[in-house]
Amino acid sequence: MIKGVWLPLITPFDNGAVDLASYRRLIEHYIDKGVAGFFPLGTTGEAPTLTEAEEDAIVAETVAAVAGRAPIFVGIGGNATAKVIKSVERLSRFPFDGIVSVCPYYNRPTQEGMAAHFRAIASATDRQVMIYNIPYRTSVNLANATLLGLAETPNIVGVKDSSGSIEQSLDLLASRPPGFSVLTGEDGLFFPQMCNGADGGILASAHIATERFVEIAARIGANDHLGARTLWAPLQQFIPRLFQEANPMPIKYCLWRQGLIASPECRLPLTSVSPDLGALLDQLPALGLADQ
Repeated sequence: MIKGVWLPLITPFDNGAVDLASYRRLIEHYIDKGVAGFFPLGTTGEAPTLTEAEEDAIVAETVAAVAGRAPIFVGIGGNATAKVIKSVERLSRFPFDGIVSVCPYYNRPTQEGMAAHFRAIASATDRQVMIYNIPYRTSVNLANATLLGLAETPNIVGVKDSSGSIEQSLDLLASRPPGFSVLTGEDGLFFPQMCNGADGGILASAHIATERFVEIAARIGANDHLGARTLWAPLQQFIPRLFQEANPMPIKYCLWRQGLIASPECRLPLTSVSPDLGALLDQLPALGLADQ
């Protein structure tokens, strides 16, 4: 089972280039904080802005820096099935554990089209595949019936659930087959989803206060829901600030202020956080939510 708090790693930049020194430092920091796994080349990693050479370098660096201490699922997705398969084949020379593949965006395929897309990807690799359902970015929603059909494919092992519908998420948790992992991708719903049986979360906001997220998962696993709720309360107030402007701009600002990365730089079309949001994010240490 894929479970626990997974981190969709940011991609640090410095003067326009990928900052691999900061990236290595981040991985070591988060291994020490107890994250369960790493997810490079996701939206939080600004994957759409990266060249193939940069993707290769990031995957290679992730594998080398993690050094077998945690599983790695690489973001490999798109809206042209054949191109996704070529990317899977290109990156498969690196020894990572699996891939996270988003629902095809913009061209708005039917349920049948999405099912065929993911089956084709799964058949092109012996790695584990986690599907990423995020309708507010893709304009398509993978229905639970379609997802459960895909779960019959042996190497389709789970979902990053950002459906945006509590009803759909709860129905999925109630109907999924044994061994099929459901990790929430909705940071603000981490606590309630875990309380309803989710296996964990792939959470951009876990870049901040990482130990608190990890402890919440541990406490819920030990049936200490009240203790987990106490830890969750300040996060519930702070998480909206991390998404008040486009992800990962606020997270990079916080990491830069903590000295974990050399620059808060993003790639266009993303820019820097506004001064007003920066002032709000600077309150993070006072709230006791900054891991040092």
